[in-house]
Amino acid sequence: MRILICGGTGFLGRHIVNAVAQLEHDPVVLSRHSSPPLDFAQATSPEQWLPHLQSIDVVINAVGALRDQPGQNLQTLHTAAPMALFDACAQLGIQRVVQISALGVEQSETRYASTKRAADEHLLALGAAGRLNPVVVRPSVIFGAGGASSKLFLNLAKLPALLLPQLMQDSFIQPVAVRELAEVVARMATAATPGGVIEIGGPEPISIERFIASLRAQMKYGPASVRTLPSWLSSSSAKLGDHIPWLPWCSETMALLENNNVTNPQNLANLLGRAATAPGQLLSTLPKHA
Repeated sequence: MRILICGGTGFLGRHIVNAVAQLEHDPVVLSRHSSPPLDFAQATSPEQWLPHLQSIDVVINAVGALRDQPGQNLQTLHTAAPMALFDACAQLGIQRVVQISALGVEQSETRYASTKRAADEHLLALGAAGRLNPVVVRPSVIFGAGGASSKLFLNLAKLPALLLPQLMQDSFIQPVAVRELAEVVARMATAATPGGVIEIGGPEPISIERFIASLRAQMKYGPASVRTLPSWLSSSSAKLGDHIPWLPWCSETMALLENNNVTNPQNLANLLGRAATAPGQLLSTLPKHA
């Protein structure tokens, strides 16, 4: 099958491209950096998508960003462009559409969550109307080389002393290896599996503080000295991060951490057909050069 991967040059998208190829299907990459390129900020009508969907059997949308940036508006990137894409798929009779969303978007009113959720709901409504067969994948924190949050966790793990916001000590995540998530996405795109919403998390819920400590232990370092950042300073640091586009710590992240990011760990194991990588082994999933 010819499988269109929107955002196929991004962090998760690159791994999905590889996973699709390993299943001996034909991945077709579409992004601002592909050839031909497509700027999602401009692709807000079905007609703009139709030329890119010719001879395509399956569509995977792996486009996403944490917050608004110049030329990258979340309302367009997460909602308007994907909705136009889904409508174009329905027009052309492309049945299988896989949307990469995020765990917890249904219970958060952040701009990130609300824009993702709107596209999810539009896709699921098309499925309920029998116009296509959608899968909405909602993963917890994705860990791997090239991921912004992964880089932040790894850098923090190298420090012998840490000042962490209380949210990082109290909030739980279920980090999932990017290659395992990509493998699952490729299988759902190419097999006749049931549609709907699929929540994916790693095998063990863990606080962000403990996850950083686990990464530090995997690096063969001793325990770090950890202190709690006062709440006013946590808020101030997040607001400062709002002005640093490449930094994953910002007001949006802080708001997302107000809810635990966890789900049934057996979901991923069932989809993989084997045990998923535990937090204490995730460092070994990185390429040696990373």
